Amino acid sequence: MPGILTFAEQRDGKLRRSSLEVVSEAKRQAGAFGGTVSAVVVGPGSEGLAGELASYGADKVHVFDDAAYGAYATEAWARAVASVVEGTKPAVVLFPMTAMGKDLAPRVAAKAKAGLASDCVALEAKGERLVARRPIYAGKAYATVEWEGEPQMASLRPNVFALETQDTSRTAEVVKGSADTSSRAKVTSTQATAEGKIELTEAQIVVSGGRGLKGPENFPLVTALAEAMGAAVGASRAVVDAGWVEHQMQVGQTGKTVSPSLYVACAISGAIQHLAGMSTSKYIVAINKDPDAPIFKVANYGILGDVFQVLPKLTEAAKAHFAARG
Repeated sequence: MPGILTFAEQRDGKLRRSSLEVVSEAKRQAGAFGGTVSAVVVGPGSEGLAGELASYGADKVHVFDDAAYGAYATEAWARAVASVVEGTKPAVVLFPMTAMGKDLAPRVAAKAKAGLASDCVALEAKGERLVARRPIYAGKAYATVEWEGEPQMASLRPNVFALETQDTSRTAEVVKGSADTSSRAKVTSTQATAEGKIELTEAQIVVSGGRGLKGPENFPLVTALAEAMGAAVGASRAVVDAGWVEHQMQVGQTGKTVSPSLYVACAISGAIQHLAGMSTSKYIVAINKDPDAPIFKVANYGILGDVFQVLPKLTEAAKAHFAARG
């Protein structure tokens, strides 16, 4: 097997956890085939990230460490990644299913004339090929898909694939790449609206609020619990549509897909569109006063009660717990 190539997304000189998950999964799959793992990183400072990628399983790292890649531009980045695909002829190409990955993966697939399986939650070796499992119909069912031809390309859902145990003694060969950096669209500036907050799709704990909070003045109850637990804050579509919080906090079919270790749903009924965005969470805790709320059907633990009474108590308990742990 020629090997597996992964795209490693970095922001401000730091690798995103989802990229390390992809490299980890590539190492596991490559072990089944006896292949090697390569990664491609684009952006200033990329060469300095090779060591961390190696520690999670990369044998070779292709870096595009040009200042022209300072801001993400679809055309230039897709051209860079596609040049590595063309030059190395990998059997498999994996991307993290992040906002950038959603945009970049299909463009690289088109350049490589390859099929792309998006939002995969499992990969399995079948002979010398891979089989992928991905949700369909808003998470109501799962499809098992295979590829025709090579490379086999897929994007992997964040927080689903486990990280390999980091081995800092590993090293990787660094290959400096070059490609046409021109782009018809130019990024002049970026503005982060959630500076200092935990990224929703990267978080291990997510606390989300729903319409049962009755008004925006009560949403700080959710924020307080999230802060006490070191969690990211999410919201249902009804809350976003009502203008209580920004769209970037929306979890669901038309928002962000999250797969944290713990998802706490506060006053969220559990419409299928919301479940599509969080049903792969490892543990789901639901807080709702309606015993017939659909969220209880997918929850591992349920608290049947008034959210206005439960959340303050949970927040105080969380503060005490983490304070005791130091």
